[in-house]
Amino acid sequence: MATLVENFSRYAESPWAAPTGIRIMTVDEHSLVREGIAAVIHREAGMEVVADAATGAEAIELYRRWRPDVVTLDLLLPDIPGEVVAERILAEFPGARVVVITGVRGDVHMLRAMEAGIKGVVLKGMPHGALIETIRQVHAGRKVVPRQVASNLAEHFGDDSLTPREVQVLRLVARGNRNKQVAAELAIADETVRMHMKNILSKLVANDRTHAVTIALTRGIFHLQS
Repeated sequence: MATLVENFSRYAESPWAAPTGIRIMTVDEHSLVREGIAAVIHREAGMEVVADAATGAEAIELYRRWRPDVVTLDLLLPDIPGEVVAERILAEFPGARVVVITGVRGDVHMLRAMEAGIKGVVLKGMPHGALIETIRQVHAGRKVVPRQVASNLAEHFGDDSLTPREVQVLRLVARGNRNKQVAAELAIADETVRMHMKNILSKLVANDRTHAVTIALTRGIFHLQS
């Protein structure tokens, strides 16, 4: 278990009875990213990282234990999608404040996170000050969404969304499967796969299968590792 709790022994008896300030948990698959975020936060007066997690399951468990004021969360985790982690934490702790730190700008992926109840978004590559200010604003009860993310969401507002079955079909196509293989994998008829692909191309305004996969990956409809 990756955690910074050992470095904060003064919280050991009652982790959420911490001194005044913003207590933060970081969640990212990569230890270097977590350490980098912690280094930025520790330079700020009144902020402290009390725990970190490399997986979604670990994040949920550590949140229950440490009740941080703010969680910084990557959307692409090795076990559970970040938006699902946020959803589960918020279902159990409605007052939780979650800030997404991500390089994913796809409107569908980001919309799922917003619907899960996240309060802030920081895009990887933004200045360190943007992270600190977002944490402060979210801790104060405000919602912070970068202009780039809001514009991307607005651009596709009202678009027809793919059904869960259409996403399954396109994900299998993205992995190099032909229609017959997709049909066999999903136990459906070849003609049904062709019908799904026709609908997918129409909804995504795609020229062909490859174009449809590219659009889906760009918009965050699914990811190849999912």
